[in-house]
Amino acid sequence: MIRQVNPVDFWRGIALVSIFINHIPGIYYSRFTHTAYSISDSADLFVFLAGWALRYMVGAPSSKMPAWYLTLRLWGRAITLYMAQIVITMIALAILAGVALWLNNPLLLEWHNAAAVFNDPGQTLVGLALITHQLGYFNILPLYVLLMTMAPVFVLVDRVSPHLVLPLSLLIYGLTLGFQVSIPTWPIEGEWFFNPLAWQLLFVLGFVLAREDGIGGLIRRHMQAIRLIALPILIIGVFLTYYGWWIDPTEVPTPKLYFLLSKTYATPPRVFQFLALVAVMSVTYPYIKQFASWLVEFLAMLGRNSLYVFCISSILSLVGQIVRFLYQGSVYIDTTVVICGILIMAFTAWLLEWRKRFNDRISLRVAASSS
Repeated sequence: MIRQVNPVDFWRGIALVSIFINHIPGIYYSRFTHTAYSISDSADLFVFLAGWALRYMVGAPSSKMPAWYLTLRLWGRAITLYMAQIVITMIALAILAGVALWLNNPLLLEWHNAAAVFNDPGQTLVGLALITHQLGYFNILPLYVLLMTMAPVFVLVDRVSPHLVLPLSLLIYGLTLGFQVSIPTWPIEGEWFFNPLAWQLLFVLGFVLAREDGIGGLIRRHMQAIRLIALPILIIGVFLTYYGWWIDPTEVPTPKLYFLLSKTYATPPRVFQFLALVAVMSVTYPYIKQFASWLVEFLAMLGRNSLYVFCISSILSLVGQIVRFLYQGSVYIDTTVVICGILIMAFTAWLLEWRKRFNDRISLRVAASSS
């Protein structure tokens, strides 16, 4: 079965590679990802594309899929994401514990919010199961779990009254920022690194913009004018990021989160810059596909198998951090880490697609023999 390459899978593949690299702090190649020059980063793209993919999953607002079946399907996806989160978290903890024992270095047990697991395993294991305790760099999937749990609300509203979906999302977003509503962590006091009540806006934006009509169709019809507006926003964002020209938090009016930069709350400056980035960069896909089709096919393969590739890349990022810790990091070490990591991610995606093709052939043979 030949799989069609599409822009969503391509950009999702870029997001996966960027997240893998950027989850290794200090690595040389992070300067070549857009995070180094952008207010937003690959997490924004990942969540936005998840919303876009949700549109493909549930179909048009006129879809005849029963509401109960649709809800169970989305919650089933949330359960799959939850199980993936638990698995990669346990693997990460085992890696940290194993390396700490190997090196006789208990400080490794304190990496990435892991200390509580080893110091107070009773409560913290319950927290991990409830996803109220999350390891550093392993906190995107919990966000995705809650977004997919919330998804039936937006999808069913979209089915009844498509024009109300985005206003509903904006209302939740505005109240969350205005009153600084946070999702608490437990047993360690704090808040989720990615606040689902704020990040749902990017998820919903992907969902509504994927429509061929409505606001999605309106945006497509005026894309050239939008790009002209978006380009200076993007350039300003580059200068702000490169030179660190951030607003003094004490000088902005309240509610402050409407004006400040916060990844936790996906604040408006971050969202506006991200949308400008999407508008400008979307024009490049046809040219990349024309002149580097092999790259498009490679990244699209990663994107088609995003959950498995993301899980593998999360573990590989932790391994990369440990390798750099052991060998003090250098361009040569960083190059080896990046090349090996991307190759393993690619092998994971290829293996999944090979298994699908193999199963399809077996199914065809069984169908042919029984007819």
